[in-house]
Amino acid sequence: MASKRILSGYRVVDCSIAMAGPMAGQRLGDLGADVIKVEPTTGEWQRSMSNAGLRGRRINAAFLSLNRNKRSLAIDLKSEAGKEIVYRLIATADVFLQNYRPGVADRLGLSYDALKARKPDIVYVSMSGYGESGPYAGRPGQDLLLQALSGALLSVGAEGSAPAPAGQFLVDAVTAHAACEGAVAALLHRERTGEGQKVEVNMLDVIVTLQMQELSLFLAGAAQSRSAEPHAHSFIRAPYGIFATKDAYLALSFPNMRTLGEVLGEPTFLDMQDEVDTHTHRDAIFAACREHLRHKTTEEWLSLMRSRGIWCGPVYGYRDVVDDPQVRHNGAIVDYWHPTEGRVRTPGFPIRFTRTPCAIDRGAPLVGEHTSEVLAEIGFGEDEIRAMLADGVIAETGLET
Repeated sequence: MASKRILSGYRVVDCSIAMAGPMAGQRLGDLGADVIKVEPTTGEWQRSMSNAGLRGRRINAAFLSLNRNKRSLAIDLKSEAGKEIVYRLIATADVFLQNYRPGVADRLGLSYDALKARKPDIVYVSMSGYGESGPYAGRPGQDLLLQALSGALLSVGAEGSAPAPAGQFLVDAVTAHAACEGAVAALLHRERTGEGQKVEVNMLDVIVTLQMQELSLFLAGAAQSRSAEPHAHSFIRAPYGIFATKDAYLALSFPNMRTLGEVLGEPTFLDMQDEVDTHTHRDAIFAACREHLRHKTTEEWLSLMRSRGIWCGPVYGYRDVVDDPQVRHNGAIVDYWHPTEGRVRTPGFPIRFTRTPCAIDRGAPLVGEHTSEVLAEIGFGEDEIRAMLADGVIAETGLET
């Protein structure tokens, strides 16, 4: 039984797919909302993907990671009976979440206007790649394509080298956070006024806004220019980047040049002005740091630099992350038991509440695992449910099958 949490008592109908939408729904579920994942009778396509070659017993790792704290209702939305189920469900809901391509919600009868007519105070969150109108509206909103379009890939690395994408699905993740934020803000507005509304979030606007400082600097006249050395950010003074050491790598972040010169034994750094020379001589500074840092181990440099107040750190792989003492102290990685997949280890929820803590009440559901349960809650009788199962309007999967 779910403990009392901030969004306990709110119901979210999650018709989203892939990553950004399901992640937003999961965050609302972590906050306590009753999130009902509406998916096809064959299951959302993400269930069948073998990300990194991994397949679970009945649920793969990628789907498992994005759909905890949800119940699954499997419906054929192309059938009239299926649409009627969603309409009855919407009458009991507070938030509707979808990330269909523009036009699909209209064709399915799930547009904002269609749902508002049945539930005037519904908070309708619509997520898209580029916006619901405009020249790019029909393009696929895929993370890497948005990273490439964002301009950010040409703010890092060396001039002439291939742009390097982020090491995670960055645009999807930030879009999920924005959609969750929009849903909660609209719920707050509804509490104050009684009004529902449509909330639109698109990946392009989100990744542009994420670069608030960079684009503002560019618009104020700063040049976006990569240097000859692989500097980590075109607008940050040197040294700023990743350097090879004797045994691994070290991150170094805009230190005081006199202090760094003393630690490295580099006389050319001693009289440099931090906010002037370090922009003009980025390449020379980077090259000098690279030469010095390769002669000691990462731990040796960390000890020397931290003792002098220089901002630096090791470069981790995932094994280092999950074993890190601060990550462990924070409880950033959580464990829970899934009835078909066994012990699951996964990142938890990053916000702490003193009175209404987040929790994992259930792992990701099987396809239609909660179909009968949800339909009974919104007034369907046993005979009706059996008939719809027989007709293929709905689907249900039990833990025992």
